[in-house]
Parts: sequence; structure tokens; C-alpha cells
Amino acid sequence: MPDLPARLGAGRARKRRPHKPIDDHTPEHREPSPAISPVYTPTGFAAIGVPPDIDAALAAAGFSQPFAIQAEAIPVAMTGADVCGRARTGSGKTLAFGIPLLARLSAKAEPNKPRGLILVPTRELALQVAEVLEPVAKACGQGVLAVYGGSSRHRQIDVLNAGVEVVVATPLRLIDLLKNNELDLDQIEVLVLDEADRMADDGFTPQVEWILRKITGPHQTMLFSATLDGDVGHLVRRYLHEPVEISIDQPTDTVGTMFHLFLAVHRMDRDKVVASIASSFERVILFCGTKRMCDRATEALQDLGVRAMAIHGDLPQPSREKALKRFTTGEIAVLVATDVAARGIDIDGIGAVIHYEPAPDGKAYLHRSGRTARAGRNGWAVTLAEYNQQVQCTVLQRALRLPFTKPIEVFSNNSKLRNLSEFETLV
Repeated sequence: MPDLPARLGAGRARKRRPHKPIDDHTPEHREPSPAISPVYTPTGFAAIGVPPDIDAALAAAGFSQPFAIQAEAIPVAMTGADVCGRARTGSGKTLAFGIPLLARLSAKAEPNKPRGLILVPTRELALQVAEVLEPVAKACGQGVLAVYGGSSRHRQIDVLNAGVEVVVATPLRLIDLLKNNELDLDQIEVLVLDEADRMADDGFTPQVEWILRKITGPHQTMLFSATLDGDVGHLVRRYLHEPVEISIDQPTDTVGTMFHLFLAVHRMDRDKVVASIASSFERVILFCGTKRMCDRATEALQDLGVRAMAIHGDLPQPSREKALKRFTTGEIAVLVATDVAARGIDIDGIGAVIHYEPAPDGKAYLHRSGRTARAGRNGWAVTLAEYNQQVQCTVLQRALRLPFTKPIEVFSNNSKLRNLSEFETLV
């Protein structure tokens, strides 16, 4: 493993739990899990210090080799050090913080007193993080609960009352439970702030700080974010103690196998252009600037015979979960989303991201486009622009440090739309 990056500022000193060596987290220090076979073939995670019970659970869940962020972050986090990770969505950071969290919890949870807390910006991300960690946690005799608004509050309280080791929560629902004394953070041993930049972008920094002040006992903190400036930098300086910075990319990097394509379209033909592009991919995300535009584009695509569903803040939570599930399983080909609703979506096999109109800025473009071109696969980020939006394309190209190229004028009957590699693209 390469030398660790320089540590960040020491921040505010506080009482801390002594770092435990990795050996303190082998199965004999926790209740053995009957779900794990005593005979298994170690995975690549064992080589970076993951205890055998966690490694066996990873093998059973189909994880065999660590991604780059996991290989860098897990050995550091297993020592108990605070970790500040810079990584984009889709890089595998859920296991990068989830494995050390599960390995370092020292005991079963008491009623209403979880031992691990993961804060996330959206309900969709809460569900996805919980879904990734649940099979691993279950095999190790631990429980995971997603806590978020829009779902049954009574069910969440029932699970908390029974005792659950790890809570994955959005800030507002967690605050609601804390204020009603239905949750206690006194026994938190490991805290994770995931997508910290997005929580800051959504204006949740004051709520996050309110929660962090409630965690008064010794604990390890891990923060993951695409950027480490602004409000995120404030959180790092104030609430992390001598964190080790782990970075696998630059803050403005896109995925290496992503192709950028800017197309000039006509208003009445735009939906047909989207349908033509989508016909050659298994999964496509279409980003729209408003909820109304999202609904209109979805209806237009459905009228054209495209299997499409919308996801935005005005839809009830069950509808949003249904759309995500159907998109994940391939029942629908196009997920039409607003920026806020799509934050945290982490689904493999998305062949293209289409911007229904130019993204408002380079940061939004990167957050949207980062859903494609993962795990070494090629992916396409396609921006559609009408004649009066082409200046915005130039601004985006400058922000992304791409060559300045005038959008290519196309009509929906252009055969290249069904094979984007025939276009002259920007990489």
C-alpha cells in the first residue's frame, strides 16, 4: 500500500477511545455467527486486514476483491483512526466505511441505543447503503436499519426498541426521533458522514452539527465526500481528530472511460432524440431541471413506447422506491429524475446519462454524469441543448476542462443516435 497522504489539521481535541489493533476484532471478540460456515475461501479483503467473519460474509454476499477506495481506506479505518475520504458516488465507498464499522463494533446494541451511525443526505441513499450492508451485517449477527422520512415511523421505532446495531439515517428523521427520546446516541462507537458535500449543498450542515453534538462518547468518525472544501472542510476541522485523508481522484475528475457528447436539438424533437439514444442502452438516466419537466418528459417518452418512470420530491416514497426497484431490475429502461431525487443513486450498468437541458454548472454535471462509466465500463454523458442554450454548453466545457466544441445538430431519425460511438465525442 502506498504511503498514506498527509494528515489534515488536528481540529478540536476531544476525549477519544484508544485505537484497537485489528486483532481485537476477530470473531472470538464478538458473538459467533451461525450463518457463517467455518470453511470458506478467503477473498481479497482478507489480505487488507478484514477479519475472517466479515470476510466470509463478504464472500457469501458475492464480494471478492476490494475496489481502490476500499483497499486504501479499510486498513486505515480498521486501526480506529478518523478517516476523511474523497471519492465519488459509485467508487465503492459504502463498503470502504461499512466493513470497518461492522468490524469495530464491540457489543450488541441495547434497545434504542445503536452502536454505529451512518448519516446520508437522501432517503434513496439510506435504502441503498442499508441494502449493501444488511447481508454482511446479518451474517455477523448484527442488524441494520434505514431511518428516513416518508416511511413508517412506527416500524422504525419498533426496530429501535428491539435493538439494532447500525442505523443509516437522513438528518431530519433522525432529529425527530432524538427529540422524542426514541433514540439515544450515547453508545455510538463509529460515526460515518456519507456524501457530506451533498448534505452541505442541501443546506443540512446545521442539522448535521446538531446531531454530532449529541454524540458525546468516544467514537471513530469517517467522512466521505466528493469535495473537502467549504462547509465540508468546516466539519472536518471541527469534528474529526487528526484524520487520515484517503483520495482516489481529484475533486473535478470524471470517470476515465466517460465520453462527453453535446447535441443541438429542436424543442419538438427532443423527446424523440432521447428515445432514440435510450433504445441502444439497457439503462439510462434522464436528468431534468424541474419536477414538472420531469413528469412531462416521462409522459412523452411513455407515449413513444419507452419504458420510463419518474422520480422526484413530489412523488410519494412508495412510488419512488418502486421506480428505483424496477430500474435496478431492468423492468424500465429510463429513469427520469431531478437532481435532488437522484442524489445517492448507485446502480451498476447505467450506459448513459442524458441531460435534458444543460446542467446548471460543472459540479451538477459531474454529480449527474457520475452515475455512468463505472468499474472500468464505458459510459456516455449526453447534453441536449436548444439553440438558445448553446452558450451554456461552452461554459460547461470550460468548467470541465474539455475542448470547446459546438453542439452537433441532430434530428431523431439520425442513425448515429443508436450508436453514439459514431459521433465525434469529447473524452
